[in-house]
Amino acid sequence: MTDQKNGLTLNGNDGDINSNPDRVKFAYWVPNVSGGLVISKIPQRTKWDLESNVRYAQTAENVGFEFALSQIRFMAGYGADNQHESVSFSQALLHSTKKINVIAALLPGPWNPAVAAKQIASIDNYSNGRIAVNVVSGWFKAEFTSIGQWWLDHGERYRRSNEFIRCLKGIWTEDQFTFKGDFYQFHDYPLRPKPLVLPGRPHPIIFQGGNSIDARENAATVSDYYFMNGNTLEGFQEQIADVKKRAEREGRLNELKFAVNGFVIARETEEEAVRVLQEIQGKANKEAVEAFQDAVKNAGASTSTQTGMWANSKFEDLVQYNDGFKTKLIGTPVQIADRIVLLKSLGIDIVLTGFLHYDEEIQSFGEQVLPLVRKLESEGRGSDEQHEISITGDVYRAAKQ
Repeated sequence: MTDQKNGLTLNGNDGDINSNPDRVKFAYWVPNVSGGLVISKIPQRTKWDLESNVRYAQTAENVGFEFALSQIRFMAGYGADNQHESVSFSQALLHSTKKINVIAALLPGPWNPAVAAKQIASIDNYSNGRIAVNVVSGWFKAEFTSIGQWWLDHGERYRRSNEFIRCLKGIWTEDQFTFKGDFYQFHDYPLRPKPLVLPGRPHPIIFQGGNSIDARENAATVSDYYFMNGNTLEGFQEQIADVKKRAEREGRLNELKFAVNGFVIARETEEEAVRVLQEIQGKANKEAVEAFQDAVKNAGASTSTQTGMWANSKFEDLVQYNDGFKTKLIGTPVQIADRIVLLKSLGIDIVLTGFLHYDEEIQSFGEQVLPLVRKLESEGRGSDEQHEISITGDVYRAAKQ
């Protein structure tokens, strides 16, 4: 399929739209939990069943998305009354697609790295190397205590995640893995079969996120990709520069990449897009958002530097779980494309998207926004940070007090 207006092939995985090795890549949140991607009573044409998600994944890979991220929840909460398990759901999507990579969320505590490494290695073989993992450290206390897991302090949760990731890498790459940590121990463990070794990918890609110093240290020392919530321009610049400095200290500056969460509202006019945002926030499920706010403040405000995830999030930000409104992908396709190349110029490699209406908006994003981004990239846009800031930066700047 070709977009006549932009003259670009839209079937990105089989055509030319993703041929540039320096391109920004696109991912989407898999709605494998009920309630959609916003904590709002606004109607959402987004379904959480497998059949619908297979359709979303097939559409996504056909229009140029390269990653999909499944969510992990062990119990109901904050609008997500039902939850499909992430690893098995990811495997089902992989079996129904051909080229898209699916990132399965893993939660240390409920998951042991031996089990996770075995699961993911097998799925990697089944899918020709298309499985990745997102190691989350946890923010939902009841999710741990309800299944008999210890609820660790913030720093300890991230320290456990660090060991978890080190164990995954060791199990996947060493013939016999030995590890003596505070949370995990292995003694000459020989995993067979190993995951596939692909060019530039010695093992399944490991994603990890969080805003705190603990999260940034994990990114610098063990992760392949660092997920960030939405932020201001200054916030993105500070966060990326800080993590890069930490990665350079570890000799890993060229090994670490960045991804950002953004909720997309693309409409014919900016006014229409803003009205949709206002309706989402105006119809917020107040009780659920406030409960979510109380829970996640432990993940942010409890850190000594007050820099954790959601530490500075307001009520209206939390209507979208990961501060996706702050990423400002709200407007016309042209405006959104301009903002994406600004994000690229800051050092962001993957834009993780969420939508109000998955039934049609994955496809419309691939047809209306993604080709515009590729056109701008072909013109050299997205490589000069100061140039992009001069065009679009004011949209992201922190408001003057």
